[in-house]
Amino acid sequence: MEFDLVTFIAIGFAAQLIDGALGMAFGVISSTMLIAVGVPPRVASAGVHAVECVTTGVSGISHALHGNIDWKLFRRLVLPGVIGGVLGAYVLTNLPADVAKPFVLAYLTAIGGILLYKAFRPLPQAKSPKVVAPLGLVGGFLDAAGGGGWGPVVTGNLLVQGGDPRKTIGTVNSSEFFIALATSIAFITHLGWEVITTATIGLLIGGVAAAPFGALLAKRIPARTLMILVGIVLIATSGYGIFKALS
Repeated sequence: MEFDLVTFIAIGFAAQLIDGALGMAFGVISSTMLIAVGVPPRVASAGVHAVECVTTGVSGISHALHGNIDWKLFRRLVLPGVIGGVLGAYVLTNLPADVAKPFVLAYLTAIGGILLYKAFRPLPQAKSPKVVAPLGLVGGFLDAAGGGGWGPVVTGNLLVQGGDPRKTIGTVNSSEFFIALATSIAFITHLGWEVITTATIGLLIGGVAAAPFGALLAKRIPARTLMILVGIVLIATSGYGIFKALS
């Protein structure tokens, strides 16, 4: 399976549009496509995180301009996420990390189901999530080690804890810039600049173009609809990952 630059631009645009609006999916979609064309998993993860250094920066600025960020939650997420990301990059470049992947994906599928269940019931008043730092640590680790996961793990769990959908998505999306930057530095230290390919350049162009639109969608889409969409994306991407891991 081979794709040209224009195809990867289109993939980057679609993936970032979803990620900016729902707080997840860019890493999962992009890593899956890179691995599908024969890129080794660790190089794919490194390349995607290099791209996310730019796309999450643009997306974060857009979310800030639209008032989508809870800055207190942002501060609680960033440092644990960075630590987890660096550890995950080390594991992926030195040790096999695929053993736990089906279990993590099954967990995320369950989180998606819970979100759908909550979305179709009366929505309670949004509250500040209690479990944040450990979530950031695990999310950062799985994001680097698995080629994507910060959004699904962190956004999904914060919403289950009762976080405001718009603020949660904007905050998780914006904080991802620091996780992507730290993870990219760790990967490039181990792998060098081979992580930058034609595919990653295409993802970068498409992702940057889509970033401002995702933040706007997150602001405009109603909370219940956001929860439903996040649940569907979680179940779809995690279910596909389980199928690939077990096939």
